[in-house]
Amino acid sequence: MAVYTFNGDDLKIMLRGAVDLLEQTKDEIDSLNVFPVPDGDTGTNMCQTLASSLKEALNVESHHIGLVAEASARGGLLGARGNSGVILSQVLQGFAHSLSSKEQASAADLAEALEKGAQMAYRAVLTPVEGTILTVVKKTAEGAANQRSNDLLRVMVAVMKSAFTALQKTPDLLPVLKQAGVVDAGGKGFVTILEGALQALKSASPMAKTTAPKTETLKTSQAQNLSDFERSLQSLNFIYCTELMIKGKHLAIDKIKSELLPYGDSLLVVGDSCTVKVHIHSNHPGLILECCLKHGQLSDLKINNMSEQYKDFISYDKNNKPFAVIAVGAGEGISSILKNLGADAVLAGGQTLNPSTGELLEMAAQAPSVKVIILPNNKNIILAAEQARGLSSKEITVIPSTSIPQGISALLSLNPEDTLENNVNRMKEALSSVSSAEVTRAVRDTTYKDIVIKKGQLIGLVDDDLITAGDDMSKVLNDILGKLVEGSGKLVTLYYGENVNAGEIETLLDAAREKYEGNEFELQQGGQPVYDLIISVE
Repeated sequence: MAVYTFNGDDLKIMLRGAVDLLEQTKDEIDSLNVFPVPDGDTGTNMCQTLASSLKEALNVESHHIGLVAEASARGGLLGARGNSGVILSQVLQGFAHSLSSKEQASAADLAEALEKGAQMAYRAVLTPVEGTILTVVKKTAEGAANQRSNDLLRVMVAVMKSAFTALQKTPDLLPVLKQAGVVDAGGKGFVTILEGALQALKSASPMAKTTAPKTETLKTSQAQNLSDFERSLQSLNFIYCTELMIKGKHLAIDKIKSELLPYGDSLLVVGDSCTVKVHIHSNHPGLILECCLKHGQLSDLKINNMSEQYKDFISYDKNNKPFAVIAVGAGEGISSILKNLGADAVLAGGQTLNPSTGELLEMAAQAPSVKVIILPNNKNIILAAEQARGLSSKEITVIPSTSIPQGISALLSLNPEDTLENNVNRMKEALSSVSSAEVTRAVRDTTYKDIVIKKGQLIGLVDDDLITAGDDMSKVLNDILGKLVEGSGKLVTLYYGENVNAGEIETLLDAAREKYEGNEFELQQGGQPVYDLIISVE
């Protein structure tokens, strides 16, 4: 049977189908790394981003596709994780913007929305690279625009074919993909989203299409909402994080917001005239409930005591601190080092654990200053940090650090007595003063350049380039040091991971001190996951 229009309920069904299929295939997508390192998280990031989008969409009790799409875009924006998640959130933003005024959409509307999504995605990336998810999204939009049928199912099938063809061609556009024998992971994720959406739309009965999926049926592992942000550092002034949904008729978001404003901070009021989501930190959650009850029925109530999370900021005066520094890092040792060097707070994250835009935004909101510096310390977190900067009411500066050594080097240049501008300039300059290397284990057999790699072997990367592999840590470490340490006067710091024996590394370091005489070597407990060693040379 032909389908000529779809509405908000259909969009919810499609989003649900996409999330379900991403959940099933995210590990496969994660494995599509150019390098066989155990930090592939593209599928996981896209799945969590879209799950956040779906969560917000399900909270809209309306058939209006524009309202559902806008809610979906809000959820994706705050839940975006990693570069692929941020790009996906921008696709959703463009899609929602195009459909905002429509109660239901036609095939032509779908094509226009996909085109707007592609444009937004390209604008989100400073230097777009073809052969990535961007290309797949663009070709998908072109495929939709070229269709003359008004049957949405036929158009969706054709769109799927365009996306799949574009995905298969990504290795021809990016030689590094061809050499690794993989297609682009982000592109694969986007094709999976389209496939899941199409499957759900085709299998939905007329009854299913007119009944919105229930929020409670969403898998807990997929549901990403504002309670995720409670892992972040919170303010000392208000200790209860209160979240709830208000359901009613003719809800006035601005009025609700103005009434709640005196009761606390970190206030977020989003939704539409029928459903409003509230998030606030206060000392009197009872007053919050009474205020909200005046507007409608309450549901999905959550109240969390955050007092144990205030310790990091207890000594700071929010009104007097000229600027605050937030760093991203994983591992107890790494976190302690970052704090000791001047980071006011460390958000847990890094490889396989990319914090969302919302988590970065929440952390910045609770920082002890109206001016905030963010050190992402991972190339896959920079876009999310930039997105948080654009959404925050505070003045946020993102230092584009791509590794823990770069983040540490930037912090070493920090002078709390100097101006924000001078500190930012020094920190950015410090990024180029350090080289980084990592040792981890291969997750699959492959060949990179002339290096034959077996699953489980140690592999060494220098400044994001895989240069060596082997079964012996001594060989891999020597290959790395031979690449990075020339002459004398270098400071080499090794941060060992959570599964590494410090004594064994110290023995290897003693041999390195003899071989590279005239250089200084240090060993620090990093406690980081994924990487056995993180190496800094400056």
